[in-house]
Amino acid sequence: MPGKEPVIENTYSPKPLVRTAVRKNILRSFGQDWQLYALLSVPMLYFLVFKYIPMYGVTIAFKEFNMFKGVWSSPWAGVDAFREIFQMKDFYKVLRNTLLLNLLDLIVSFPTPIILAILLNEIRLKWFKKSAQTILYLPHFISWVIIGGMVYQLLSTNTGLVNHLFKMAGMKAVPFLTDPLYWVTTYVGAGVWQNAGWGTIIYLAALTGINRELYEAAEVDGAGRMRKIWNITLPGIRPTIMILLIINIGNMASIGFERPFVLANPLVTDYSDVISTFVYKLGVQSARFTIATAIGLFQAVVGLIFLLSANYISKKVTGQGIW
Repeated sequence: MPGKEPVIENTYSPKPLVRTAVRKNILRSFGQDWQLYALLSVPMLYFLVFKYIPMYGVTIAFKEFNMFKGVWSSPWAGVDAFREIFQMKDFYKVLRNTLLLNLLDLIVSFPTPIILAILLNEIRLKWFKKSAQTILYLPHFISWVIIGGMVYQLLSTNTGLVNHLFKMAGMKAVPFLTDPLYWVTTYVGAGVWQNAGWGTIIYLAALTGINRELYEAAEVDGAGRMRKIWNITLPGIRPTIMILLIINIGNMASIGFERPFVLANPLVTDYSDVISTFVYKLGVQSARFTIATAIGLFQAVVGLIFLLSANYISKKVTGQGIW
């Protein structure tokens, strides 16, 4: 139309310039902090090599694995291994034992480091505090093989030092390692002794982040030690408590191999056999790699469900979670 200026379409797009600016910022950041990236590459490489690449072995659970043919050349078997697992009576026994021992560990072992950390934090004598802290976390560096030997030397029914003292006092020997109930108690107690000190360090580190002015203000208001612990100390370390609790719940379906294997004996097999020792017997001793891998995959899936559920409940109840 006459008198109307033509409309010129703007074909210019800022996206290439934005991408170029982002690329320059990334390169500049990498150049300034390359030492940090180099340090970060070491744990990333560790997880890549030892955690992610081996995941291809999960396919063994769905194959009739033959070690001479390899993983990829072995024929597919579908979910036959899982059907066989769920038909095993021993599988339900070891699953029950795994959940039971982990639940007892969670009830007894989880609050112990929190209590120890609070007690150490309230101690005024620095030399005693440091000495007690060192004594508490030293067992963490002792192998379970050594701890197992110590347990047998101390608690064995016939030759153990503790039962020898009981007999000298005119008391009956206690079957710490042969009676199922006493064995479970010994198992949990040994775990507390070995791990409590290391967990205490984590909570002591969290306690250092609490503002000391809060305690001073509480003293001005006339609050005693227990009131300060309840209203300041515990809320101050609550995020750490929740994160570690979620992680522990996520590990309910998994259990270490060394402790049940070392402390077990034929008299308590019905309570000492757990998933890790069951997988060892099937995979290593019986060479049933498909069944062992299927059990491990089942264990990982159940652990993931526990972890996601615990994190969801924690977010709903306390507003805090891992993510």
